[in-house]
Amino acid sequence: MTTGQIVGSMPRPATPDGRPGPAVPTTGADRPVVNSWDEFTTLREVVVGDATHARIPDQADRSAWLNCYPRLTAAELKAVEVGQFPKHVIDETNEDLAILIATLRGLGVTVHQPSAPDHSVEFRSPDWRSVGLASYCPRDLTLVIGSTIIETASPMRARYFELFGMRQLFQDYLLRGAHWLAAPRPQLRDELFEVDPDGLPDLGEAEPVFDAANVLRLGRDIFYQVSRSGNELGLRWLTSTLRLIRDDLRVHPLRGVYGYTHIDSTIALLRPGLVLLNPERIKPDGIPEPLRGWDVLWCPALEERPTALPYTLSESWISMNLLMVDQDHAIVDAEQPELIATLERRGITVLPHRLRHARVLGGGFHCVTLDTVRDGGPENYLD
Repeated sequence: MTTGQIVGSMPRPATPDGRPGPAVPTTGADRPVVNSWDEFTTLREVVVGDATHARIPDQADRSAWLNCYPRLTAAELKAVEVGQFPKHVIDETNEDLAILIATLRGLGVTVHQPSAPDHSVEFRSPDWRSVGLASYCPRDLTLVIGSTIIETASPMRARYFELFGMRQLFQDYLLRGAHWLAAPRPQLRDELFEVDPDGLPDLGEAEPVFDAANVLRLGRDIFYQVSRSGNELGLRWLTSTLRLIRDDLRVHPLRGVYGYTHIDSTIALLRPGLVLLNPERIKPDGIPEPLRGWDVLWCPALEERPTALPYTLSESWISMNLLMVDQDHAIVDAEQPELIATLERRGITVLPHRLRHARVLGGGFHCVTLDTVRDGGPENYLD
């Protein structure tokens, strides 16, 4: 695990292309060791993923079909090659992540990158067996609300032990004053995994399960997407648990917005009052009610590039999966000029970066990072 260091207040450093970057963080003696309430206030500390050992588990596992390729029919699924991703995909992704880390450290952000465990090691429960998936997307299974780290209960069996790679970091945060808890460990029996009328995999309600990437944070307001990666019981558990953190937190269910996995390629909260929305998944009359008074940027059509493998874990919309460094600076896919221009017209300075295999591995810049410290608090941004 490698870490940077938060430094004292300084003038804005330059980004790799020579433009001014966000202000270097100041040392915050009174700031909690973990403090992240939103997606856009000044970033101080972050975890970045590692693509090493990333692999596709056996698609005969119903939970893997549901979470990896839920749009493929059972017949189409047979053509998917399982096992470790090609070496060049992993190596090039780790090169891109290293550049991202260098940029963040150059901006004064503390960066952690725990080493990926060997995801090829088989494990089992009394009901099933699996190998791992990846350590590429630390956002997916860890939800940070204020000073509390919540390990979520993923509906994917291959991710059951994924957070063990983060254990040393979380324990260090605990020893330094953070709160650390976990959702009920799911059984993930076959009855949780259903089939919809079209013969495609669906998520049932046998027990509470959800990925952290089904959630967006906006100070006191939490958005939860009900979908194939987060069920109603998961929403119920999270709502009840958040009352232990603060009794004024409000959870907003998002139903019928996007039925597949994760929310952060559908909605991106850019700053108070400004949101980027996916026009394929949300229509003007379907904007979530709490955001209807906000200024909306509709994500432009995205450039499609050839992919290293024929089957990908994400659609092209993964390119709107951006990381806000602060309210005026965003790390965005360098190969999306229209999106970059759209953001820049609204006064957001874009720091363009590459993630060459974001679609294949299933994660953009928001997915591959987990912010553990930002400046913001439990603000009320909606009233």
